[in-house]
Amino acid sequence: MDEGVMKTYARAEEVFAAGHGAVLVDQQGHEYLDFLAGIAVSALGHGHAGLAEALRDQVGKVVHLSNLFRHQYTEPVATKLCALTEMAAAFFTNSGAESIECALKLARKAMHVRGTPERTSFVALEGGFHGRTMGALSLTHNPKYRAPFQPLQHVTWVAPEDTAGLGAVLHEQRPAALVIEPIQGEGGIRELSPAFLRAARNLCNETGTILVHDEIQSGCGRTGKFLAAQHAGVAPDVVALAKPIAAGLPMGVCLANAALADTFAKGEHGTTFGGGPLVCRAATVFLDAVDGGLLDDVTARGAQLRAGLEQLGRELAIVREVRGRGLMLGLRLHHSATEVQKELYRQRLMVNCTAGDVLRIVPPFVVTEAQVDAALLRIGDVLTHFQQNPASAEAHP
Repeated sequence: MDEGVMKTYARAEEVFAAGHGAVLVDQQGHEYLDFLAGIAVSALGHGHAGLAEALRDQVGKVVHLSNLFRHQYTEPVATKLCALTEMAAAFFTNSGAESIECALKLARKAMHVRGTPERTSFVALEGGFHGRTMGALSLTHNPKYRAPFQPLQHVTWVAPEDTAGLGAVLHEQRPAALVIEPIQGEGGIRELSPAFLRAARNLCNETGTILVHDEIQSGCGRTGKFLAAQHAGVAPDVVALAKPIAAGLPMGVCLANAALADTFAKGEHGTTFGGGPLVCRAATVFLDAVDGGLLDDVTARGAQLRAGLEQLGRELAIVREVRGRGLMLGLRLHHSATEVQKELYRQRLMVNCTAGDVLRIVPPFVVTEAQVDAALLRIGDVLTHFQQNPASAEAHP
């Protein structure tokens, strides 16, 4: 398997050929409940009829132009995203990591414009994950990702919820930007408190630090609001989005507020593929679904899923806590989540493991009530097995 491909992924052996909604079908016809959604990407699920129709139509017209020329979807998508995020301007990218890279360049350039070009460093949070390109990798806290690629950009990390520590670092170092995830994805579906998010906003205001929110995983409605930070009433200066924004096609966006919207001069940043007509057409389908009440479904199914997981926590000692919000949930266990995830996959429920002891559960936004019930039943059965047979899972401290 994987002949001719660099060995960077530990893939499952099954080959998936089709899907419908929150279900994936392998080449043998076996159906899997997909509660991973391509790692929080496939918001409209698989085989979405409206998306398929729009993309077929667009492929028959024009797929690529470059950003030297205009197409009819750029401004509608950009203005809609600005309205949903309370931002003023968008730069389209191909991925979340590229959106972070754009945010870092924007912060650096803003410091030049302000007459403080010495402000070149960044501050991020312990447990954060921001991507694998060199700048984004610099911000990513886990040493296993960074070690083989040192030296990287200078970054100082602060513990989540340590308001005093964050204030001390921002006042002393005067960085270009603070970059945080309102809900840490790879860090174990760890939601930052509203109080900490507000404190970070105030500290950035005090120190002239640009506040960047990485909402690549938590944004675009996954928590029931378009941005997770909106639950806390906090607006960043810059926000990075990607994952579900084009319903599965590679697309990201870096959005800036009015004060930073005109920071880049022509030619100072660019991309060949970013914001092309095909991905923007897909984004219009996704955004139309958001307008059509999709986030109400996220809220309802998220509440159902969380209630079911919390009930399992009351019934099973193996469960340590339920984390997250909306359809971005984590089930923290007293055992290794990896072995539990593998057994769930054998039972044809797709989730994954993050931070060692957390099952990441991020289904498509279109998941049904019956599918949530079915997933909860499988999770309960598997956790009961591991609780009754602790030797089948690695003990986790």
